[in-house]
Amino acid sequence: MSDAKSVFLETHNINNRATGLGTFNYELIKGLHQLNFENLDLCLNSGKPKLLKNEFGDVFKYHKYMSLHRYKAFRPMAKFDLWHSVNQNSKLEPRVNTKYLLTVHDVNFVEEISSDMNHKKNQLFIEKLNRANAITYISEFAKKQTHDYFKVPNIPEYIIYNGNPISTLLDTSAFVSNVPVDKPFFYTIGDFIERKNYTSIINMMKLMKDFNLIISGNNTKKYGQVIKDLIKKNNLTNQVFLTGKVSDEGKQFYMKNCIAFLFPSIREGFGLPPIEAMSFGKPVFLSNKTSLPEIGGEMSNYWSDFDPEYMKNVLIDGLDNYENNKSVIEAEMKKRAASFDWKIAASNYLNIYKEILK
Repeated sequence: MSDAKSVFLETHNINNRATGLGTFNYELIKGLHQLNFENLDLCLNSGKPKLLKNEFGDVFKYHKYMSLHRYKAFRPMAKFDLWHSVNQNSKLEPRVNTKYLLTVHDVNFVEEISSDMNHKKNQLFIEKLNRANAITYISEFAKKQTHDYFKVPNIPEYIIYNGNPISTLLDTSAFVSNVPVDKPFFYTIGDFIERKNYTSIINMMKLMKDFNLIISGNNTKKYGQVIKDLIKKNNLTNQVFLTGKVSDEGKQFYMKNCIAFLFPSIREGFGLPPIEAMSFGKPVFLSNKTSLPEIGGEMSNYWSDFDPEYMKNVLIDGLDNYENNKSVIEAEMKKRAASFDWKIAASNYLNIYKEILK
């Protein structure tokens, strides 16, 4: 009879790979898949377990997620030795008392939805904190932000940086862009949500007539419309282009061929895209808010405010500096990108599973 301990990974966000959480779920699983976790049975939660099984085989066990599992009466019945809530916003919880690991990406909801601790979003998070045997954070900033707003129980806390989602450089020579790439362009990618602050770089583009800006990501929701209206209003339809969602090949094509990667986000628990751009040795321009200085390090360029003229000057100075020290900066950027490794991250999570289950 197996004396393996069972670990349930609440990974249902994996279905939406285009989001940061979807990427996190998938990359963590891919990292774990490369490791030997004898004496542990890892069970993945997904609405499409067959897809995962096709990719990862019998290394994991699988649980089919249905939306009704979020309600107390319909929570999964099985008893697991450890439940890993890989996202602080997940509504799915264990039915029975079990060891519990909470991973916190950010608590932006306090700033964006409500700072009233009786609000259901905050209550849900407080329940998770009180249930946890240990907490992992994806950045020092995420830890600080959590402690700023919540009373965190006195339990072990760990920082585990995410890995770089670009583990393989793809051949992009056959990729056909759906937007013009005949002029030097800046690139950015991410969810179309307000905190990504795309309006700031679009306003800056009015002052950068020799360059284009390309933005990738699902732009069909409300903020997407805000961005489209802003582009039109500023007569930038021949200068700022939206690709919509993009394949891995497309993303790597734009990162490889852009002259700089821009990421003016004002709230970021981690920020994966800047690391991806660093893989290509590109100059990276970030806001100096939240976790981004932790991710970008000393070689990146930072905006401390979003006045268009100021942003333009930071960008021009940064590009000049890059051109004058290209081989050094390129090598440093690639080295920094490589230091974020999913296999190392997964190995750290595995060690914490074992620690909690001792």
